[in-house]
This record gives sequence, C-alpha cells and structure tokens, in this order.
Amino acid sequence: MHEPVTGQVYAIYYPILAAIGIPVNILAIVILNRRNCGLSKCITHYLVSMAAADLMVVITCVVFNRIIDTYFPGNYMLLTPACRARTVLVYATRDISVWLTVAFTFDRFISICCQQLKTTYCTKKVAAAIVGTVFTLSCLKNIPWYFVYDSLYIFNKLPWYCLITPNFYISPFWLAYSYFDCIATPFLPFFIILLLNALTVRYILVASRVRRVLRGSAGSDNNPDPEMVNRRKSFILLFSISGNFLILWLTYTIHYLYYRITDTYSYTGYNDPVYILQETAYMLLLLSCCTNTFIYTVTQTQFRAELTKMVMYPVNQIVSFLTHLKSWIG
Repeated sequence: MHEPVTGQVYAIYYPILAAIGIPVNILAIVILNRRNCGLSKCITHYLVSMAAADLMVVITCVVFNRIIDTYFPGNYMLLTPACRARTVLVYATRDISVWLTVAFTFDRFISICCQQLKTTYCTKKVAAAIVGTVFTLSCLKNIPWYFVYDSLYIFNKLPWYCLITPNFYISPFWLAYSYFDCIATPFLPFFIILLLNALTVRYILVASRVRRVLRGSAGSDNNPDPEMVNRRKSFILLFSISGNFLILWLTYTIHYLYYRITDTYSYTGYNDPVYILQETAYMLLLLSCCTNTFIYTVTQTQFRAELTKMVMYPVNQIVSFLTHLKSWIG
C-alpha cells in the first residue's frame, strides 16, 4: 500500500520546520542578548523569553512529538511514561509561548497607551517576574495531562504508547479541565490580543490627530514628530508579532470549534477533510514558533544589521584565512 500524499507532506514539512526553527530562534536569542538592537531592556527581555519558548516548542512539539514518531517508530520515547511526560511538555511549552505573546502585547499596550504606568510597569524587573509567572503557571496547569493516558499494550513487561482513557470523555472533572484548557489557550489569548490591539490602534489614531493639530498650530508640521515615530515603530513590532499569532492559530481554533460542536473525535482516514484540517492547523500552529525572527529582521533595522554581521562573520573569517594562507604560500 502506498503512503498517502498527506503523510509524505507531513514527513517532509516537520524536518524542514525544525531545521529552520531551531537555528533562527537561537540566532534571535544571541542577537537580542547582545543588546545592540536599540530596544529597551524590558522589550529585549520579553523577546528573548519568547524566542526561548519558541525554541522549546520546536524541540518538544516538532522534534520529539512529530519527527521522532515519524522516522523512528518503536523508539523508547513511545513508552507510556515517556509519552505522558512528553504530552505535558508539549502543552506546557505551547502555553508558555502563547501567554508570553499576550504578556508582550499587554506590555506594549501599557507603553503606548498608559504613559502614567509606563515607568513602573515597563521595566526589566516586572518583565522578569511576569515571564517567571507564565512559565510556572503553564507548567502547573498542564500536569493533569500526565494522568489522561493509559498504555495501549504491554510488551516485554513494558507499557507502550498513550491511549486516552475512556473516562476522559465522560468524567465531569476531565470535561471541565478540557474546556478550561481550550479557553486558556487559545480563546482567551485571542480575545485579549484582539482587544489590546484594537485599543492600541484607537489610541494611536486619536493621539496622532491631536498631535498633528498641536504641531500644526505651532508651525512645525513639516518636522517629524519623534514621539509618534517611536510609537509607530513600537506598534509595527507589536502588530506584526500579535497579528502573526492570530493568523497562524486561527485554523486550530476553527478545528477545535468544529469537532466540539459536531462531536467528531475520529476520522475515516488520511484523506478525511477533518483530519486534513486538524493536521493543517497543527502545521500552522507550529510555524508560528519560527516566524518571529523573520519579523524582527523585517521590522527592526538594527536587528537586521546585527543578523547580517553575525551571518557574515564566519564568511569574513574564512576569506581572511584564505588571504593569509595565499600570501604565506606565495
């Protein structure tokens, strides 16, 4: 029997995603930690934390949960205890990545729209506390997933694979936990990010009109407004990151609503449209953990310059070595 085309697509897609996602997130962490991008310590702390969270998502969700299962069937990661622990890590890293995006969006909202709170809230100390809280709560929230699964069978006295217990679909506790999990990620983040972006856009439009009137009356309308330029740059970064999240998580949200409303928990095969929708949703969801570095490159001039220097450094070293080698031989 030939492998379905969709299966081939998934088998190719995830290794490419890992090959791109791991180095770009490491690059983002290194470049941002050098603090030469003209960003505040607060923003830098959030962006570094987000890159680290995205790196964890790529490692746990793409490498451990997708690539290993596809290319190494029967490996010891499929033992039931390892499978359970891996599930907890997948959900926890996903939540950390999502809620750090929410935290960053809220921080930029305060910075742009709430000038009185900016000096006390938009600091590295507050950012570190929020990142630590998000990490801790995300890990604690997802511990129950470890107890959702039983082994599929016992072989050589070892439990293999993870099978959802039937009690998960009928127990009031597990039903409540399942709904809470989905509300917490991604519905609540969706709502918060949309609301904060809408409020930020409204504030910028109103503030821009007011400042144009004031500067126009002072006869300085031909000069650029430094305050509005800074707000515009901050909003472009904010909207690019949060908009990327909303777009790439939209398919997952649609799929979740569909299977909950229709009670569709099984599929007829690889060509089932619902199965294709589900896997497409996962592909886009995981893609969101590889795109922030490209967003920084497009929207941040100094980040782009630092990236260029880092990429060109080994090339320049090789050229310098070959030049010295040629002169030494000659």
